[in-house]
Amino acid sequence: MNLLRAFATVGGMTMISRVLGFVRDILIAAVLGTGPVADAFFVAFKFPNLFRRLFAEGAFNSAFVPLFARRLEGEGAKSARQFADEAFAVLLTVLLIFTVLAQLAMPWLMYVIAPGFADTPDKFDMAVVFTQIAFPYLLFMSLVALLSGVLNSLGRFAAAAFAPVLLNIILIATLTLAAPYFANPGLALVWGVALAGLVQFAMLVWAAHRAGFAPRLRMPKMTPGVKRLVTLGIPGVIAGGIAQINLLIGTIIASLQDGAVSWLYYADRVYQLPLGVIGIAIGIVLLPDLARRLRGDDAAGAMWSQNRAMEFAMLLTLPAAAALVAIPGPIIATLFERGAFDAADTLKTQMALAAFAVGLPAFVLIKVFSPGFFARENTMTPMRFAAIGIAVNIAGSLILFYQIGFVGIAMATSAAAWVNAGLLWWRLVANGHFESDARLKKRLPLIVLASAAMGGLLWATATYAGPYAASFMPGGWTAEALGIIALAGLVAGGGLVYALLCQITGAARLSDIRQAIRR
Repeated sequence: MNLLRAFATVGGMTMISRVLGFVRDILIAAVLGTGPVADAFFVAFKFPNLFRRLFAEGAFNSAFVPLFARRLEGEGAKSARQFADEAFAVLLTVLLIFTVLAQLAMPWLMYVIAPGFADTPDKFDMAVVFTQIAFPYLLFMSLVALLSGVLNSLGRFAAAAFAPVLLNIILIATLTLAAPYFANPGLALVWGVALAGLVQFAMLVWAAHRAGFAPRLRMPKMTPGVKRLVTLGIPGVIAGGIAQINLLIGTIIASLQDGAVSWLYYADRVYQLPLGVIGIAIGIVLLPDLARRLRGDDAAGAMWSQNRAMEFAMLLTLPAAAALVAIPGPIIATLFERGAFDAADTLKTQMALAAFAVGLPAFVLIKVFSPGFFARENTMTPMRFAAIGIAVNIAGSLILFYQIGFVGIAMATSAAAWVNAGLLWWRLVANGHFESDARLKKRLPLIVLASAAMGGLLWATATYAGPYAASFMPGGWTAEALGIIALAGLVAGGGLVYALLCQITGAARLSDIRQAIRR
């Protein structure tokens, strides 16, 4: 499976997952809104979900995949299977112990996760119970991450990419079928989260079995291979999960302001769509590709893959970021403004979305640059840069939160991402592991220009034409329907303008896309 087909597989599955995630969040917004139950649920969901994103979306695999690929290509399938079984046994043991201790200590951990809830005892107690119920999701998803690394290294991307789809299907079913029968709908949701973890794990075990790599239980031992995995894995998780760590820090600080946790959550869900479809998909596919090329002494091929990954990532990310900055209001209103989510919530959430969107290209670039280190079994350098980014985020969030409120948290998160991405790029270039080729140098400025022009057109259309658009609509249509039509028109029109600008300026050629599809 070549790089384009692999990216298409992962990106397609991720797109399905994110679209279903929007449906899920629309339902959550309508049922929970931004009140205390919503805040308690989002904290309960974010803590184990942080580990899902850390592990399942590439950070754990940054250490596991190169080691597994080396065993697979250098020593054969038997040695690779033994290494996977050893890692599975140790990971399972550690996770069981950690889960039990976390469950017992959850009332005290909540003072760390959401210190602002301590002033509201009912919300605090509800968050503790919710988190205890949802916490086993962490165990299942960490094991899913290991199995995903095995399957990805074998070139089988579909099953691992489909796993998050199951989470959203189960939560949508919970909201529509089970939540109406619960006095507290948040309680139904957290039970749905725990069930989703079990179902995803079962599916990955089945997929691994079909590939001949089903996990076999054995006594945990710290073999040389496992020790190497731990040595690379801890800094790899920190480096690969910088975005999620920053969001967790933001949640902790946001808990000091009523409603802020929910506003940041809904904004995060919107900008996670392009980040997931583009950045995470590229990171997942690029790492095993670079690892294989470097093992085969194909340095030129590795450089080509990195250049094409950056070009393709920016071709899709920059217009998405421009659109989120230009029209955050219509996006949030159309997606969430119904039921318990009112116009005041839309105003707050759109401010956070615009601030997050400024950092979107940086978050994607981190996913593009990090595999250049991980494929060389260097996880320490990205970890150091991630630590600098975390320091920037903490300092910026604390300073800006007390100056301008929760929006300052989103601004600090974006600033930290740009610092991290810049440091990764600088070190790759300094080490001779990345150099922009002529095609990237020519096309990247044109992509920036086309994205900026499209964003400006979207802003002008929404600002000046939007108020008059309703007069041209058929009578009898609801405000919600008109909003959907208007947003669809903006997105379709913006996409068409961007495609034309790319073709005219040479930022991207249809012939290149056709050639890539034929390959």
